[in-house]
Amino acid sequence: MSETAKDMKVILPGSTIGILGGGQLGRMMANAGSAMGYRFVALDPTPDAPCGQVARQIVAAYDDRDAAKELAERADVITYEFENVDAGVAAMLMEQSYVPQGSELLYTTQHRLREKRAIEAAGVKVAPYAEVRSADELREAVSRFGLPCVLKTATGGYDGKGQWVIRGEAEVDEAFETLNRAGTELVVEQFIRFQKELSVIAARSPQGEIRTFPAAENIHVDNILHLSIVPARIDAELQREAERLAARIAEGLGAVGLIAVELFLTEDGELFVNELAPRPHNSGHYTMEACRTSQFEQHVRAVCGLPLGDTSLLTPVVMVNVLGEHVEPLLALVAEQDASAERLGVAPKIHLYGKHEAKPKRKMGHVNVLAENAEQALAWISETNIWRV
Repeated sequence: MSETAKDMKVILPGSTIGILGGGQLGRMMANAGSAMGYRFVALDPTPDAPCGQVARQIVAAYDDRDAAKELAERADVITYEFENVDAGVAAMLMEQSYVPQGSELLYTTQHRLREKRAIEAAGVKVAPYAEVRSADELREAVSRFGLPCVLKTATGGYDGKGQWVIRGEAEVDEAFETLNRAGTELVVEQFIRFQKELSVIAARSPQGEIRTFPAAENIHVDNILHLSIVPARIDAELQREAERLAARIAEGLGAVGLIAVELFLTEDGELFVNELAPRPHNSGHYTMEACRTSQFEQHVRAVCGLPLGDTSLLTPVVMVNVLGEHVEPLLALVAEQDASAERLGVAPKIHLYGKHEAKPKRKMGHVNVLAENAEQALAWISETNIWRV
């Protein structure tokens, strides 16, 4: 690597990228980066983790300082594939290696109250909220926000875990006691009556270049993402506004790499930010075949200081998640001629993550269904009878 590249913190192909976390996001990041010429090493406590199947793996706990030090010694740059990284380890790695994402954004997005305040500081709306420290404070907030409203833990929680939709005053005490058992801070939010859930993946480089991917329309089942439909079925101006908000957040928070911005679209056309994720995101998997640059290649480009890639959409697409209960029927479909795909003119692209046990509701993979329009892709998903929802 040239001295100029080192000074600019440009990490050129041939270098090694370290990943905190060895799940499916790390796996797909390593696959995209390997095609560019990068090497990868992941730190994950699970032997033969999904990323460990395509990269070198250090098998150790995330808070293991010695393992983190080994990761720093092996890697030229370090990133992470999930946000619940031990803050102390992240800070130590910043001293011993190059972590362009830093630890400040992690610190912010690991805590819902800090995250909401940072979003507001960037000039973007969130649902009205309040911190609650007792059942009485929760009761007062419920009377102010109205029913239903949503109680969430300030830390942890994903795919609907760590939250309670309060639909009646009689639930207040039970909801508070249940979520307060771990001693974490709690936040209550006004329930936003939305017509659609959207998300936008934004990328920002250390040099300040920002690019956004087309907005996805997301449909959840049992609080787990089921479908991402792109282009989102909203008007063009709303799509542009969602992308502008994501870019504003990426800039305001000084993000490096990807940041996923989840949004609610209300009946009267307002956009509210629900949550952030400072990493590749499930709702961005559609980019792997449907965009000129995938979210995973874009993340590699950003953390390595390369110019960001073109995010243009090449084809309409619907991403459908493959959970544990879907694996067996999907594999049966793979082994036979897919007459439905031929008749509908769609191209299903299957991605399985290499997880060893197909548990119900566990994310095992996804399928990107490329089509002339979303209706054709949705028809194929329905006709396969794999996703019975």
